[in-house]
Amino acid sequence: MGFVTYTFLFVFLPITLALYYAVRPGARLVVLTIASFIFYAWWRLDFCGLFLASTLASYRLGQLIDQSQDIRLRKRWLTIALALNFGMLGYFKYANFFIANANELLGAMGIHQIAWTSVILPIGISFYTFHITSYLVDVYRRDAQASKSFVQYACYISMFPQLVAGPIVRYNTIAAQLVERSHTPEKFARGILLFMIGFCKKVLLADQLARLADFVFGASSHGFTDSWLGLYAYTMQLYFDFSGYSDMAIGLALMFGFEFLKNFDSPFKSRSITEFWRRWHMSLSQWLRNYLYIPLGGNRHGEARTYLNLSATMLLGGIWHGANWTFLIWGGYQGVLLIAERLNGKRPVGSFGIRFLEWPSTFLLVMVGWAIFRAPDFSSLSSLLGGLLGLGGTGSLHALIPIMKPLTVLTLVLTGVLAFWAPQSWDIAARITWPRAIVFSSLFLLAIIKMIFSSYTPFLYFQF
Repeated sequence: MGFVTYTFLFVFLPITLALYYAVRPGARLVVLTIASFIFYAWWRLDFCGLFLASTLASYRLGQLIDQSQDIRLRKRWLTIALALNFGMLGYFKYANFFIANANELLGAMGIHQIAWTSVILPIGISFYTFHITSYLVDVYRRDAQASKSFVQYACYISMFPQLVAGPIVRYNTIAAQLVERSHTPEKFARGILLFMIGFCKKVLLADQLARLADFVFGASSHGFTDSWLGLYAYTMQLYFDFSGYSDMAIGLALMFGFEFLKNFDSPFKSRSITEFWRRWHMSLSQWLRNYLYIPLGGNRHGEARTYLNLSATMLLGGIWHGANWTFLIWGGYQGVLLIAERLNGKRPVGSFGIRFLEWPSTFLLVMVGWAIFRAPDFSSLSSLLGGLLGLGGTGSLHALIPIMKPLTVLTLVLTGVLAFWAPQSWDIAARITWPRAIVFSSLFLLAIIKMIFSSYTPFLYFQF
């Protein structure tokens, strides 16, 4: 069940909200938790069992870590907990990848290959593993107390707005809200407005560009014109798809009284790659910083170690997105850019010290990164990069004519205007006015009509 489906909009969400507000305040978390497990089980019931087992195990291990006064015992329990969680993530997310690469190597050596049945990736496993990890590490560090209520903890881990694709919410940022939170008409209205904005971003903008991006990235050859057009379309598709999901998730949380932190901060307005990573998928960037970069040593042990830590963090952040060599290369690419900026005195690379070139050069580098990120394999990546450099010829719009409908062209222009100059969803929803309510309600109805007459397009981050 996705947010952009009839079942969610017209059945699941209304019933869940009605039950949530109908029961006494002390029972509301129970309703939300049960609804969240039903939401997750909608995809596959057996994976819901795995999710429940992981939730139970991490709840108990968190208590053991919290209760242990001996630092060595606390570390032992944390090690066991992390091994279980990342072992599970590693098996489901990377086993197919490693076996496929091992078999390719064995085949080249003339050795009998490993018999293997492909493993299905449970949806949302990356995100709930990161939630569990942050909780356990914070309890170990004494940055948070272990939850004394299983219902509160299960609600934190399973809460359906952020369960499948984030944002990654640290436990200590909402621990107090799990005990007590406010429910006001103003908060509920803000949640509805944010949800509508995110819904429109996804259906009216991101999905409109999907066909163009898919066509270009799936082509066997690439010219200069179509490569840049397709890459720009994917860049905007990814941004409005994922920021749209984040808006919807934060809006849904507000409807239930929870306040999540912002996850996007106009990232395409960044003037450096360092700034971009402070603005893009902020919850992931902060997670990588707090639970990977800083534990590795951060910038505390000299420049060489800092560069090594940056590289390791971005490489692991890249492969977290998926079991593909292109994700590892994308992570390495981001690490190189971050290191280059530090070597350049924390100034943006590519601008040659000219201030008005900082923004366009940063956006160009980000786009090239998305080419690596989106490419399904090395062959496709090589062809596309060659096209971007003009090695495949100037290209032509002729092949794109069946796809380049007037509405698609308008969307390409509109997404650029919105991404570079418009105010953020967060700021729009902070102050509700009648004109805003009317405009976005009208767009929301238009998006619902479009959804009815279109095939379902999952959110891009569902695959991660």
